[in-house]
Amino acid sequence: MTCKLPLGKIDPSILAKLLSKYTSAGKRVLIGAGIGEDAAIIDMGGVYLVAKTDPITHVTGDIGRYAVHINANDIASMGGRPLWFLATLLMPSGSQGKDIKRIFSQISRTCAELGISYCGGHTEVTSSVNIPIVVGHMLGEVNKEHLKPTSAAREGDDLVMTKSAAIEATAIIALEKAKELETSFSRTFIRKAQKYLHEPGISVVKEASLLRGVSGVHAFHDPTEGGLGTGIYEMARASGLGVEVVGESIPLAEETRLLCETCHIDPLGAFASGSLLIAVKPAATEKVIRRLRRAKIPATRIGRMVPKKKGMKLVKASRTLEWPVFHQDELSRIFG
Repeated sequence: MTCKLPLGKIDPSILAKLLSKYTSAGKRVLIGAGIGEDAAIIDMGGVYLVAKTDPITHVTGDIGRYAVHINANDIASMGGRPLWFLATLLMPSGSQGKDIKRIFSQISRTCAELGISYCGGHTEVTSSVNIPIVVGHMLGEVNKEHLKPTSAAREGDDLVMTKSAAIEATAIIALEKAKELETSFSRTFIRKAQKYLHEPGISVVKEASLLRGVSGVHAFHDPTEGGLGTGIYEMARASGLGVEVVGESIPLAEETRLLCETCHIDPLGAFASGSLLIAVKPAATEKVIRRLRRAKIPATRIGRMVPKKKGMKLVKASRTLEWPVFHQDELSRIFG
């Protein structure tokens, strides 16, 4: 614990020790702190309360929108409905009233789009940060029969993902590196990539709500920092299983592929909000994919959950490789 930690998520082995030693759960906490779980679940009697907090530290432009979606996704990924949002805004020295107003407006609009109440928080200007930081806190509810924790995947389940890999990373690169990208790409290309925040979008609330009551759907997970690679690793680890994924089956948009190649990063390890991982009984897979596609949400079967002893594997070009582990998000190599 005396070594210098890299940027990004803490290594799971270190985090697991910290959670085991320092966190606690009362008898009403059904799911508490754990590797891969998207939110805490608290028994409130008739329904479960779903609670989540997540900061936005890697973007500046549309930070309020990001904060709402990232936290709402985690509620939805437990099978719940996001209902109440609170935000802590930490603004750097020199910030103006219009800067704070812009973020408040972004949060308010995005909450309204999702039917969420923006009901509190805290705002201050501090010399401790040099860019705006928003720490979101989302509360929601889930009916007991609709709970879909990451840890509920079962041996033999198909692994389905919505949309494509590294949606969020595509938008971040295009927004934060727009000037540099103009030497390699047209402005039309860059604008299209920037709009990935909205289309296909970084929200998974719609797809999760479509599937929360579908028989045979066992678990959801919302891959974020560390990308699809980390999200799949977390689902397998939380469920005590192995996983086998066919690399060629993972959807990758052309804008994403080109930007990742230009930045020399692996899209499997880059911010992935916008895609939902679904562990589903094989007999229900086609039903799930059809339901999503009818709602104009692309969905693809990319692999299956296997016994833990088989490990975590990536099948690519007819070769079976160990599943790639990303100790920090690939974007940290660009933005430092």
